Amino acid sequence: MLLRAAGLAFLTMLPLTAAAQTQRVYAGEEAAALRCSNTVALTAVALYEAEMIGEAQKEIMLGVTLLILERHVSGSWRQKKAALAIMRDRRSIEDTLEDYRRNAARCLTQFPIN
Repeated sequence: MLLRAAGLAFLTMLPLTAAAQTQRVYAGEEAAALRCSNTVALTAVALYEAEMIGEAQKEIMLGVTLLILERHVSGSWRQKKAALAIMRDRRSIEDTLEDYRRNAARCLTQFPIN
């Protein structure tokens, strides 16, 4: 539960557009990019809270999350944030951490940030 709260704290730090916009439905590559972003963000917070990485490493991972969202997902920040919240609520922490173990390298290849 603490990890979910930390994930929520991260999501509230995302900048929002001035006007509230309608909710979007993402599919295909954009949905995959959202899942990768969610996986990296939640894993960063989990590893930090377990004292397995430091603050700097956590911030780098959260920065990767933002870059994936910025470069590979269309829509406003409000729409992206809402989509991440839905994804976070649909997946358990254990499933998300397993996604990271299996797919982190592929995420960065599929959704480059450079």
